[in-house]
Amino acid sequence: MTALLHHDVLSAPGSSPTRSLFFLHGILGQGTNWRGFARQLVKQRPDWSAVLVDLRAHGDSRAVAGRDDLRGAAEDVTRLRDSLRLPVHGVLGHSFGGKVALRWMQDDPGALCRAFIVDSLPGARPDQTGSEGTMRVVEMLDALPPRFDSRDAFVAHVVEQGHSKALAAWLGQSLDRLEDGVRFGLDVGRIRALLDDYFATDLWAAVSPPPEKMEAHLVIGGRSSVYRAADRQKASELAEAHARLHVHVLEKADHWVHVDDPEGLMAIVEGAL
Repeated sequence: MTALLHHDVLSAPGSSPTRSLFFLHGILGQGTNWRGFARQLVKQRPDWSAVLVDLRAHGDSRAVAGRDDLRGAAEDVTRLRDSLRLPVHGVLGHSFGGKVALRWMQDDPGALCRAFIVDSLPGARPDQTGSEGTMRVVEMLDALPPRFDSRDAFVAHVVEQGHSKALAAWLGQSLDRLEDGVRFGLDVGRIRALLDDYFATDLWAAVSPPPEKMEAHLVIGGRSSVYRAADRQKASELAEAHARLHVHVLEKADHWVHVDDPEGLMAIVEGAL
């Protein structure tokens, strides 16, 4: 039997939600990255629960086997949905997770009522434009020593490689304890395979138009370089042509939209549920 994705379900204290929203994180992340935002959302919308998902090869879903591409990741999400008590009516996907959501929408078009694709370009990006920093991090991770004496030693090493202390601490969420220290726990080869498909796959068709009975929202970080000018123009033209597709630009946000402008993102999500 195929293992299910690890997940945490959040709901407001004393609430009785009738539907749930999946949160799909970006590459190298995990579901808990969205805990603060999700907790506030269910507080404001107690009729919804939030399901914080660890995607394949990430977090506590590292044992989930199979094809390391968008379709494999989307199939994992489908299996998780089918195992849950509450119906899953929506998905919020950030970056890599956004493209998993788009693949899920395309492969299972009747699955959802709402989709929020957060700073994740539906189109292919073979030149990896806008993700150069991510690829530098992956290169660094590929060359890590097999172990470190402590978490602090890992953080210091990442900083020595030219990355910020905040990023180093964030990557530290994926450390595994050893008898004599710690090691970085993610399989970087699997991460590369997922990224290869992420950059190569064009999923504009998933939102032009969105599946029947679905409202899809493309949320763009105004300071992010993931969407080029031509991509923003295409998204706007598609939204004009298809009433169930909406485009939002949060001008003060960079790629980490929920960190840079949580209030703006909350207004979009809460207003559309």
